[in-house]
Amino acid sequence: MRARYGVPLGITAVAAAGLTYAAGFEVRSFRLRRVTVPVLPPGMRPLRVLQVSDIHMVGGQRKKQRWLRSLAGLRPDFVVNTGDNLSDPEGVPETLDALGPLMEFPGAYVFGSNDYYGPKLRNPARYLMEKASGRHGLNGNPPAVGAIHNPWEELRDAFDAAGWVGLSNRRDRLKLDGLEIAFTGLDDPHIKRDRYDEVAGGPEADADFSLAVVHAPYLRSLDAFTADRYPLILAGHTHGGQLCIPFYGALVTNCDIDTGRVKGLSTHRAGGHTSYLHVSAGCGTNRYTPVRFACPPEATLLTLTPRD
Repeated sequence: MRARYGVPLGITAVAAAGLTYAAGFEVRSFRLRRVTVPVLPPGMRPLRVLQVSDIHMVGGQRKKQRWLRSLAGLRPDFVVNTGDNLSDPEGVPETLDALGPLMEFPGAYVFGSNDYYGPKLRNPARYLMEKASGRHGLNGNPPAVGAIHNPWEELRDAFDAAGWVGLSNRRDRLKLDGLEIAFTGLDDPHIKRDRYDEVAGGPEADADFSLAVVHAPYLRSLDAFTADRYPLILAGHTHGGQLCIPFYGALVTNCDIDTGRVKGLSTHRAGGHTSYLHVSAGCGTNRYTPVRFACPPEATLLTLTPRD
């Protein structure tokens, strides 16, 4: 009896324990990542940038809301929201409540696919299949059918009213104590809403600093920003892989970036130039896959310092 059933029962017990940990603890184990990036012009004072991403708010997520509100205590110079705030068409009020204290600071934002459309139940194995085929989102896959439309306009109006600048295929600026920070942003490449030709041209010469923002770090967007000589690109979308293998890392990225750059700070080369890239692992999950393993939810405080 032991020889026949011991191993399968042991595997089942380990799997059950892992699922309990992933769904019951780690998915609510919020962390703050701190990163220093030497990208500013020489002599410029350091800037503290708080990046929040992939909140995927669902009603009743009180701990997440409290944690997001607490981030205002960091007193950043400005906030960058890299999209996918919603995972529930009814989640706008709770999202705005959670972000309310952060909206007291200057900020910029782009939207992701889950801001526009509600999530659908899908087999997690499809992410592995899409990685193998090189087809992600609407990039090579059939158009979505029967998608739920989220009230993203309410988010946009609230962000705009707070003074945050929208960057969906747009350029804009923030003024910070005598400094002008220029932003160039794209709408979500995951659903083919990016239009780089509308914002091409590179950093603005009369700004003190320029950076690029996009939700999903698809290579075509990273290549375009880097070739245009942006020193820093901020993105989200990947969830850091969400379900990772300890001491190995992510299996998928849900886009065409490699797993080695699925989260955190790295570099990107294109057109003979190099940009810093920071990808946030985000602080939420799709409502139908509320688990994380070896990939805690996070926000990032980036300290931008003068380059050598």
